[in-house]
Amino acid sequence: MKQGLFTAILIAITYAVSLSFYVWMGTTSPDSMFHAVYKGGPVVSVLMALILMVIAYIVERIIALNKASGKGNIAEFVKSLKSDVDNGQIDSAISKCDDHQSSLAAVMRAVFERYKMLSIHSVTDREKKISEMEKAVEEATIMEMPLLEKNLVAISTIASISTMVGLLGTTMGMIRAFTAMATSGAPDAVQLSLGISEALFNTALGIFGGIIGIVTYNIFTHKVDAFTYVIDEAAFYIIQTLGSAKSE
Repeated sequence: MKQGLFTAILIAITYAVSLSFYVWMGTTSPDSMFHAVYKGGPVVSVLMALILMVIAYIVERIIALNKASGKGNIAEFVKSLKSDVDNGQIDSAISKCDDHQSSLAAVMRAVFERYKMLSIHSVTDREKKISEMEKAVEEATIMEMPLLEKNLVAISTIASISTMVGLLGTTMGMIRAFTAMATSGAPDAVQLSLGISEALFNTALGIFGGIIGIVTYNIFTHKVDAFTYVIDEAAFYIIQTLGSAKSE
């Protein structure tokens, strides 16, 4: 499914769910917390939709990054690849990459395939071999990084939008509160309380959505950086070792 279509469907579903929940809250007991949130006004439904979108993206990223980690421990996988390279067992290393099915394995497999191609063409110049294998790493990494970084921009954007929408709801609530205070004679206590409630609930939901988005964005960014570091570290060792090895 294309990213744009996925986002459009997600927006439609999350807003439909949040709007339905918002309408339901309006039918609850006036003394319940749900009804109190309902008094936050229609902006509450938008904020709930944004929070649901963040949660959906979080679940998608967790699944995608777990898949990118492959099968088995990455440290042990890298150690086994280094052992195969040291022993000149390139076919065994390729087989392990196929079995591991991780982003790291995809990059390492590209390196081994490029090395075998160089061996077939009897390329013996060390610098040329290293250069070609580094190109293989770059090409494979370019293919893998979009999968690792997918939807991170969306999470970051929603975190910012959530805060701004919460501020919009807060402003609308304060307008209602000050309008009630500006009434000639005694202030309208009901409208004043509604305005304050609207401002506070929108502020709380906006900040909550922003916190979730920012924290998870930083966590996922850290995980992607960790993946990149492992790829670079493993690729450097393997390329240097293969570059010094005699062609088969």
